[in-house]
Amino acid sequence: MKWLVVLILALLAGCSSSPRIDTGISPEIEARVASWNQLIANGQHWSDQRRLEAANDFVNQLVFVDDIKHWKQQDYWATPLQTIVSGGGDCEDFSLAKYFTLTGMGMDEDKLRLTYVKALQLNQAHMVVSYYESPKAVPLVLDNLNTHIQPASQRDDLYPVYSFNAAGLWLNKRNHDSHFVDNAERISLWQSLLKSMDVEAADTETMICRYQYYDLPASEARTRCP
Repeated sequence: MKWLVVLILALLAGCSSSPRIDTGISPEIEARVASWNQLIANGQHWSDQRRLEAANDFVNQLVFVDDIKHWKQQDYWATPLQTIVSGGGDCEDFSLAKYFTLTGMGMDEDKLRLTYVKALQLNQAHMVVSYYESPKAVPLVLDNLNTHIQPASQRDDLYPVYSFNAAGLWLNKRNHDSHFVDNAERISLWQSLLKSMDVEAADTETMICRYQYYDLPASEARTRCP
């Protein structure tokens, strides 16, 4: 995929936290991105079950932060690279990072959907990743609220609303059935995300450097990178 520019970054020796002069990327961020890229590379040879478990565990170790605090926006979908570099995100960011980690490993996109649900105990909208072993199968749910991968039939705390992937948009029912309604182009945040990922693919090192300063204005972040 165009977005996947795998950088196996060389780690600096020692314990210095100073950014590299040539890239402006700190050793800590360099190591985190390298670990993610190595996970994706290793996943090329794994079964789907192992891929699901590895992607779910890796992303769930990040810190949950809501959009207002993290990105100073009411609703923002971070790219997977932004989420990995910044070290956190909300449920949408976690789900997007898992989705693209899995497709980067080589998992068939037809088996994956990003699913909006209502988290009944929290009484709020929530996003998870749904994995369909076959088109009519009860999906497995990858979540940050409950970190154990379980069939949707065992997640009575989640009420499915709609789901989507690169191929389309579906309305979901509580019985785990779904009805195709449209393509995903109508989801503006999804389209913005894909465009941002194309920009990243053109100059990944520069974007990693800038994302380190996610809490600063973009103009100031640019001045801190080569």
